[in-house]
Amino acid sequence: MTEARARRVVVTGGAGFVGSHLCERLLAEGADVVCIDNFATGSAENIRHLAAHDGFRCVEADVVRPLRVPGRVDLVFHLASAASPRDYLRLPVETLEAGSQGTRNALDLAAEHGARFVLASTSEVYGDPLQHPQNERYWGNVNPVGPRSVYDEAKRYAEALTMAYHRTRGADIGMARIFNSYGPRMRPDDGRAIPAFISQALAGEPITVTGDGLQTRSVCYVEDTVAGLLALAGSDLTGPVNIGSPYELSMLRLAELVRSMSGSDSEIVLVGRPVDDPRFRRPDISLAAQALGWVPRVSMEDGLRRTIDWFARSAAARPVGRSTAPAAGRA
Repeated sequence: MTEARARRVVVTGGAGFVGSHLCERLLAEGADVVCIDNFATGSAENIRHLAAHDGFRCVEADVVRPLRVPGRVDLVFHLASAASPRDYLRLPVETLEAGSQGTRNALDLAAEHGARFVLASTSEVYGDPLQHPQNERYWGNVNPVGPRSVYDEAKRYAEALTMAYHRTRGADIGMARIFNSYGPRMRPDDGRAIPAFISQALAGEPITVTGDGLQTRSVCYVEDTVAGLLALAGSDLTGPVNIGSPYELSMLRLAELVRSMSGSDSEIVLVGRPVDDPRFRRPDISLAAQALGWVPRVSMEDGLRRTIDWFARSAAARPVGRSTAPAAGRA
């Protein structure tokens, strides 16, 4: 980021998994941060360690209502949305509203202050892709009426609205399509593969992999995801731009890796596969590398080790009992 853009930053969804890491990094780089979250899926625990920072302010608010932030705003990151399968299936209408009216309110906030706007979109706009790997020119293969559509279409609409503001109102925008991200502060029960696999392995429970386990994902450590968002924010790139790791592996291989690195002897079992679960997922990150100078730096092994250590410490701090991680096959 440039110094001007770093001065005062609004992060919607700032108490979420990626959002809390973004707030932390912005503060470390000298920015003042206004975190906006309604805590529907975010957690006060994620930002508790930031509360004493002089440059940090948290506002409990819902982005589907007009956003008012007094004082200067130089940059708006719009991350507010349910993002895990369990959450967006539990909150389907709210997810659609965050992507539609929530995006409009965040865009209006940026416009009011003359701020750059960065949309956190998702690889889910590609659906169950017929192109592999996926580059930004691919239009996707999305089921608009399936159970996953509430998230997929919310983000596709958010991209369309953001581009409309850019084309017709001159909004300074950047759009990031975030591929599967992982790391500390993920909830063990959010339905995504890595937290489920780790929680099950640490508890000595069966590690549940959906389908035949051969479906693939490319997972990116959250530190790298945040670096990609900041690189986009500090550029003039409109996007969309893929932010993710090109390192692809099967869900079965991921489960085996988690089991080995956790020192677990848990059995790996196959369970039913969710509707419209993508068979393949891997980003082409040529645009991010060329236009932003961004590529992931944290290796899969290092990122998993850090994440497993965090989950182990968190589990040790909780009362003894079975893990709450559901069956998982999606990262």
